[in-house]
Amino acid sequence: MAAWWNQLAERDRRILVIGGAVVAVFLIWSFVWHPLALKRALLVEQLDNARRDLAYVRVAEAEVERLRSAGVQSRADRQGKSLLALVDVSARAANLDGVLKRLEPIGSNNVRASFEFVSFDSLIAWIEQLARDYGVQITDFSADRVDATGLVNARVTLEDVP
Repeated sequence: MAAWWNQLAERDRRILVIGGAVVAVFLIWSFVWHPLALKRALLVEQLDNARRDLAYVRVAEAEVERLRSAGVQSRADRQGKSLLALVDVSARAANLDGVLKRLEPIGSNNVRASFEFVSFDSLIAWIEQLARDYGVQITDFSADRVDATGLVNARVTLEDVP
């Protein structure tokens, strides 16, 4: 190889040295610098996304703490209770257990509750609490007036919305 190099003209040696340097710079750029620059740009973008996600989580955390301090419960706070058990326990807590005459499951996500001589205002407050605190939706509601003022006979169908 040294003999071959020595037999080349000075001009050819210079061209080969300059060409080799250009090829070396190109190879370093294409196999080292460019991939590192692409990876850096990707990491900067991921860092920006992570910072945005962190800001969102901090805002959401503050909202969750505000709701918890206000007494709002989540589905996880139900402690594994079925909709049937939740309706029964919450009706007792709302002092509706004496007027709750029938509670029956309808399918896997629905419950029908029948009330007799219940205060309309108390019933609506209980339904609103179930919807607000546990995400339970009312799919059917019917009420008939009775002779006493403010009292109704009512049938409510509740649905557990996932």
